[in-house]
Amino acid sequence: MIKIPPYLQKGDCIGIVCPSGAMPVERVSECIRVLNEDWGFTTKVGKTIGAKFNYFSGTDEERLADFQQMLDDDEVKAVLCARGGYGVGRIIDRIDFKKFKKQPKWIIGYSDITVLHSHLYSNYYISSLHSSMAGAFNDDGYKNEFVQSLKNALDGKKLKYTCPVHEFNRKGEAIGELVGGNLALLAHLVGTDSDIKTRGRILFIEDVGEYLYNIDRMMYQLKRSGKLSKLAGLIVGGFTDSKDTENPFGQTAYEIIRDIVKDYDYPVCFDFPVSHTDRNYALKIGVGYKLKVTKTKVILEE
Repeated sequence: MIKIPPYLQKGDCIGIVCPSGAMPVERVSECIRVLNEDWGFTTKVGKTIGAKFNYFSGTDEERLADFQQMLDDDEVKAVLCARGGYGVGRIIDRIDFKKFKKQPKWIIGYSDITVLHSHLYSNYYISSLHSSMAGAFNDDGYKNEFVQSLKNALDGKKLKYTCPVHEFNRKGEAIGELVGGNLALLAHLVGTDSDIKTRGRILFIEDVGEYLYNIDRMMYQLKRSGKLSKLAGLIVGGFTDSKDTENPFGQTAYEIIRDIVKDYDYPVCFDFPVSHTDRNYALKIGVGYKLKVTKTKVILEE
């Protein structure tokens, strides 16, 4: 059975850290305000917020220490990663999860935070939250349904989402634990201690800014490593800002994915709102979901 961290109550503390790329304090301030004033939580801000070491929000040691402190702090009931980027893979093997295993708390984020989601699920069978991060709260973004879905998840509400049909969808119903995240990270995790488990699960994928040939290569990496053959279902999110080479690849991202999974018989949903844009519903990793893909609608619900 998947371990579900306790849902949050009014006044509970959310720790905010940057375990990957750097993020200026002013980009996080609105998120902090909303969490405290509008959502009724309290916050602890890590030393990596506003810090910078080259590309990162601190040295590996600084980012590790900041994340570890929030992980072990008894007052902190959830850890919100302010942004992704790159960097968790450099420190994941040095994070001590001993206390966390006994007292799990929600780890929140997407993109590079996929490494944490997959590691926690595959090694400890603990659920986490793939969702919007601090930047999504800016410019009144906290009012939209996607950021609000994070609040609903933290409050313990059952999540149910619908999205329009896509011409590449494959009809059917699937029930299984939900796993996934950023395609690039999932492909890079193959063969590591954080490798994702997909057999009998509903897998979701998304990515941003990738060359089309690289999307093809990463999908074949998942296929050749057996990650696509025994799925219960597949959810394809946004593949935004995809790039092409001077000699065109000849297919869109969705056409690439459609063709790579064409020989399997599970339901597939394209253009689901999980992405590097503001269309990014909160999804509980490892929790059982039902995916229903019909001719007229797509439903994903706990």
